[in-house]
Amino acid sequence: MLSSAGEQAPRVLVVDDEKVIREILADFLTLEGFFVRTAEDGAAAMAELDARPYDLVISDLKMPRMGGLELLGHVTRQWPNMVTVIMTGFGTVETAIDAMKRGAYDYVLKPFRIEEVVHIIQRGLEKRRLAAENLRLREAVSLYKVSEAIAASLSLDEVVTTVGDATLQDVGADLALVLLDDGEGRWFERLRRQRVPLDTDTAAIAVDGDLLADYFADQPTLNLSGGRVAAFLREPAEAPPVGAMMAVPLRIRGRTAGYLLALGLSHGRRFDEAQRKLLAAIASRAAAAIENARLYEDLKATFNQTIHGLARTIDMMDRYTAGHSERVAYYARLLAAHLGLGPETLEIVRQAALMHDIGKIGCVMNLNKPGRLSPEEYEVFKRHPTTGKEILEPIRFLHPIIPGVHLHHERWDGKGYPLGLTGKDIPLIARIIAVADTYDAMTSNRSYRRALPHDVAVAEIERCAGSQFDPDCAGPFLGVVEREREEREARGERVPE
Repeated sequence: MLSSAGEQAPRVLVVDDEKVIREILADFLTLEGFFVRTAEDGAAAMAELDARPYDLVISDLKMPRMGGLELLGHVTRQWPNMVTVIMTGFGTVETAIDAMKRGAYDYVLKPFRIEEVVHIIQRGLEKRRLAAENLRLREAVSLYKVSEAIAASLSLDEVVTTVGDATLQDVGADLALVLLDDGEGRWFERLRRQRVPLDTDTAAIAVDGDLLADYFADQPTLNLSGGRVAAFLREPAEAPPVGAMMAVPLRIRGRTAGYLLALGLSHGRRFDEAQRKLLAAIASRAAAAIENARLYEDLKATFNQTIHGLARTIDMMDRYTAGHSERVAYYARLLAAHLGLGPETLEIVRQAALMHDIGKIGCVMNLNKPGRLSPEEYEVFKRHPTTGKEILEPIRFLHPIIPGVHLHHERWDGKGYPLGLTGKDIPLIARIIAVADTYDAMTSNRSYRRALPHDVAVAEIERCAGSQFDPDCAGPFLGVVEREREEREARGERVPE
């Protein structure tokens, strides 16, 4: 017997229009330990395959209604992991070889010896077993890679992109979708990725999240093929036909936060149970990561709101500097982007520029007084970078912006404050903010003078490049500002003189 205790016998479907051959094969293969069913032609075989799972099909070539080659085509499309063996006479060996090129595992010549048939079937099933083990290994590697990738990121974009790529590459989908809830009972499409190259335009394919929610209210799995898929599509008449669809809920602490979907677009396409289980495993790894990423996005949004609120508070202390922090942040980010800094550093530059004057909260003087500050008042004012550093230090997640806040009044020649640093000992973030801060200060009204013209401010920055400012920041900054002004003029916006 081929199956040991606790294991199911391999399932074999014998297809032949000759009843004697069907019965002989069924009797001998049953004695060898196989579970055997028979069908008189390809059409009957298709009905049987639709009704029950099989490991191997052994089929005659020439049969009424549907022959072996047509049956082979259906099997390779719908059950690609099934082993197929073709039986043929001496006169059609070339046709049998052609069948192997189309996906058949092997062929048997009639009249056959039963030992030969058993041997071919055993080899075919062993090949299937090894292929299944290889698939499980690939699934394990895939899940490991997905788990590592999503665990290493708090970016929702990165997490859903990783999940979508795994759905295409490892599950074998043509189109991967991620639907998420918006927190108000509605579903929106967060990711759409398709296999490339793919001839089908998938833009019109849209899955209805409400229908999925209704379905999963009392069904554990969704793996559909053929016309049944259209029931879950919005405006299916306008969409290209979808051959198969699997969906898996993204569940977090018993709540459904979204769905991961795999779609196959070819006619007759089906996903097997192994593919569904892999999709479910990917979804289970992804659900918590997606939730963490969304919480992190909410935290970042709250953080940005706090930063902007504090910046407005600082600017409101002096009616002449209203909007100063926002403008400095805008200019500083433009320069940082021009210098080729990465996205994370760009955000740190922007946040530090918004907060660069937070230390003024600690200034007890009247910042709106007419005229310039007295020497004593100026010494108090010069403490605001250090005060800003002291305000931010207890807040751990604000530590990356401290160098920009603390050192934006340092000078390239070492004559700045509070530490008197020189050259590249001054962090780049502070050197960037220094130029942006000075330009906006010169081109804005102050209590002791009116705004300077743009050309005067440009000339002053050019003059101070290499003394007050890092020349590698001052020169590029002026180019960035000129381009920004040209773009505003092209849009018809008013540009200050």
